[in-house]
Amino acid sequence: MTIAIAAVGVAIFSLLSLPLPFLLGPLFACLAAALMGVRMQDMGRVGTGMRTILGVAVGAAITPDLLTRLPGMAFSVALVVPYIAVIGLVGYPFFRRVCGFDGPTSFYAAMPGGFQDMVIFGEEAGADMRALSLIHATRVLLIVTLVPFLILHFFDQTLDAPPGKPLFDVPVRELALMAVAGIVGWKVGERVGLFGASILGPMILATAFSLGDLLHNRPPAVAILAAQFFIGTSIGAKYMGVTLRELRIDVLAGLVFCVLIGLCALAFAEISASMGWAPPLEALLAFAPGGQAEMAVLTIVAGADLAFVVTHHVLRIVVVIIGAPIVGHMFRWKKADADRSSR
Repeated sequence: MTIAIAAVGVAIFSLLSLPLPFLLGPLFACLAAALMGVRMQDMGRVGTGMRTILGVAVGAAITPDLLTRLPGMAFSVALVVPYIAVIGLVGYPFFRRVCGFDGPTSFYAAMPGGFQDMVIFGEEAGADMRALSLIHATRVLLIVTLVPFLILHFFDQTLDAPPGKPLFDVPVRELALMAVAGIVGWKVGERVGLFGASILGPMILATAFSLGDLLHNRPPAVAILAAQFFIGTSIGAKYMGVTLRELRIDVLAGLVFCVLIGLCALAFAEISASMGWAPPLEALLAFAPGGQAEMAVLTIVAGADLAFVVTHHVLRIVVVIIGAPIVGHMFRWKKADADRSSR
């Protein structure tokens, strides 16, 4: 049922010539179905496995030539840490004082890290799991929706860059290496406890193949489109079972917060671009606070520098995953403060 609904979304977006039909079509179709109370299922391990395709795509973009450009990225990458700090300083008071969430929920809702990681950390701290899930899902949904609009209307850039070569134009040997990088990188990453293992594990192994002059192509177009389909489906399906109260409180809070951090992202992107540290489009994509997978997809279809953009997002996720639990433990939230009824 979920896949059928997502497929209808692709068809509608394609017929109307709307942008990113394989990403935004499933996203909005599943979102609409969820809001109408249709029972759907998360894509589970299949959806997670599809993210390995993007990890391989990023790794294949890290070439010897890119390594020579790393010093030129340093100043822009250095903005990531203050960027995270500003978002935290804006987000925590917003959720705590304006929205009335408890301390743990407010803190982990404000952290621009990975969806699953923030929910797990929040659960350990006693946060409202459902609120956290909806707030972060709303953040990702709004960013994935707005960034293409900005690219189309403010950067005069199309979103029809070929996501990859046709399947039969990629050498069989390289397709086999991509499969090895995706599956082995993912499973080994999970075994060693690597955060974002489905993306970073394949990325690391594909990078090794690329730097070793074994991999010269990213995954074929059909694979990238499949990844878009399952990512869009997963985002929309996360709203299944949402209530009117959750729409009024949790989703609305997520929408307003996304506007606030979107302004922060634009400010830091402007700093990076105006200082000559990054082209404007790459700066926008590098600081847009979406998920790694979603931003990788948008970077590919916009024809932007994938390695540059993903470097910023990987650092953002690393800093948040390492720093958020440390800072969170510094707070002394009272048990009563975590009582959801206080909302």
